[in-house]
Amino acid sequence: MSKPRLSGLVIFSAAFGYALGSSNNIDWLRLGLFSLGSFLVTAAANSINQIIEKELDKLMIRTQGRPLPMNFLSVQEAVYFIVLMAIIGSGLVYWASNLGATLMGLFSLLLYGFVYTPLKRKNAVAVFVGAFPGAFPPLIGWLAATNSLDISIWIIFGMQFIWQFPHFWAIAWVGDEDYRKAGFRLLPGGEKNTMAAIQIAIYTILLVPVGILPWRYGLCNFTSVWILVASGVLFLVPALWLVRDGSRQAALALMFSSFVYLPLTQITILLTKIG
Repeated sequence: MSKPRLSGLVIFSAAFGYALGSSNNIDWLRLGLFSLGSFLVTAAANSINQIIEKELDKLMIRTQGRPLPMNFLSVQEAVYFIVLMAIIGSGLVYWASNLGATLMGLFSLLLYGFVYTPLKRKNAVAVFVGAFPGAFPPLIGWLAATNSLDISIWIIFGMQFIWQFPHFWAIAWVGDEDYRKAGFRLLPGGEKNTMAAIQIAIYTILLVPVGILPWRYGLCNFTSVWILVASGVLFLVPALWLVRDGSRQAALALMFSSFVYLPLTQITILLTKIG
């Protein structure tokens, strides 16, 4: 129900934001409790998604084994799980940080569960809407550590926001047949074609110059910025491959590159900041 791999990536970004905001004065106990609370809130959001899409999950191979389609849990039990996770998670986030981070976390839950999820079957704009809760974690982490938001963390938000598009569209490309069974049309234009691949490549290209901004705003040194730019270039390679032949292999390469790009760039920035 919690989608642990997805939740793990979310919590990594939130913990990154917290550590970045804390710099050399990280309170490890509070960071641990904040991360646990964030995981529980994320688990609640993911479970809302699964309740709404219970019947659709039965149609797709990648989701048929989830607890609700398999009748391991009833919808009522899932609701109890959501309420419990949301209450305990929000309480931990509030205790470990502040009201602003708690409210932003709950807003992200509502946006993901009740706006993005229903939109997935109606319009490809769902990807744009979903990119917001997907990019909120470092903001929430920074807010939890500092009780404020400044231009530095908005740069990180922008990088993660742009990253959402090639990341999610690569997944949608690979799983297109499954998604179609459930009526999802999440690729640009709703189809796997050259124009969709070009749009994916455009968003990936943007990450190359955006990689300079953390250095420009003092989040990393000049040596580290080359790692950020190089990471963007390497991320771009499978995107251009996808434009060239539209193959599933290219989409898989892009998908796996996206899983590497985000933690690599965040760890690079963090090591520079606290080093």
